[in-house]
This record gives sequence, structure tokens and C-alpha cells, in this order.
Amino acid sequence: MAALSNGAIWKPLFIAVALGALFFGGFKGRAFVICLLLALTVAELFTGILKTAFDRHRPKQVESVRMVQLQRTRPEFLTLFKRPGIRFSDQSDRNRSGPSFPSGHVVTNTIIATYCTLFYRRRGWLYWIVTAAVGYSRIYLGAHWPSDVVGTLFLAIGEALLLLGLFELIWRTVTRKWMPWLLAQHPGLIGDFRGRARRPGAPQRSI
Repeated sequence: MAALSNGAIWKPLFIAVALGALFFGGFKGRAFVICLLLALTVAELFTGILKTAFDRHRPKQVESVRMVQLQRTRPEFLTLFKRPGIRFSDQSDRNRSGPSFPSGHVVTNTIIATYCTLFYRRRGWLYWIVTAAVGYSRIYLGAHWPSDVVGTLFLAIGEALLLLGLFELIWRTVTRKWMPWLLAQHPGLIGDFRGRARRPGAPQRSI
């Protein structure tokens, strides 16, 4: 559970996947990475604002809960091979962490899962398993209440869809004015429902 919640462990893997999508994923891969990075940046700012506004205490700040602490290693992933420390929260944990709602971990992974599903429908939905596991780990570690995780899940899905709609609008507006040839090749950032952009001159489907 502690390893799932430690983003530093998995950062090299995410960077490698992002670079692979940028260089070898074609238009869809580049659109996915750019949209995702923009969405995560905006969501991080919005999450900070909401945390300050709600100012909800974490479980470990108001009661004694089990805490699992990974050993510090360089590089970070080596901590997976070290025995973690286990203790119960005390007075020293009261002011060590920020507010509880919304959960930054759940926001990040929910947005990733939403975009994976929209851009890579056949396999992208599998990332929801990761999102669920991370959400549970935050409850297990006493970092968030169950209501934090559930509420953040719906909040992050809304953020992801709203931002992607904004990115689509910007894409179509800018390319229609400055690069109509590119818009003809890629009329949308996520292509059609089969995940492929419509070929230039191909007839549109009737709805």
C-alpha cells in the first residue's frame, strides 16, 4: 500500500511511457501526452485551492491509525526491497500533512485513467484498476477518509472531461484558422470511437 502511494517510485516508468507515446505513438500519442500534462497541471492548482477551502483533517491527524513508512533509498524504487517501518500516528503527525480533501493522488490517477480510456479505449480502461488500488491505499495508510476518495473520484472525472472539452475546442479553433490541412487529417484530438482519426475526404458517419 505504501509503495502504491509513493509516486517517486513509479515516476521513471511514467516518464518512459510518456516519451514512448511522444516519439512512437503518432498523433494520438502526442495528443494524449500533451493533453494529460496540461490537465494534470491545471488539476494540481485546483486541488490546492480546494484543499485550502475545505481544510478537512486527515484520519491520522485526528485519531491513532496504523502508518507504513518506506525506507529512503536512491534510486527510489529500491525501497521495494527494504522492510518498511510500521507505527501508529501520534501528536507529531497532526501538522505534518496538508488537508485531506480532495486527494491529490486520486485526482492524478483518475485523470490518467479517464484519458487512457478516452484515447485508448480497448486497453485504456485497465488503468482504472491502478486508480482503485491507489485510492484504497490512501485509506489503508490513514491519509484519507473513504468519502475523500469517492468524492475526489467524481470531482476528477468532471475535471478531466471539462478540460478535454476545452482542449478540443482550442484545437479545432486554432487549426481551423491557421492549419486547416491538419484539421482535415485530425478533426478531433481523440479521433472517432474506434480511436482513429478520420481520413481526409472520408465521409462522416450519420448519427
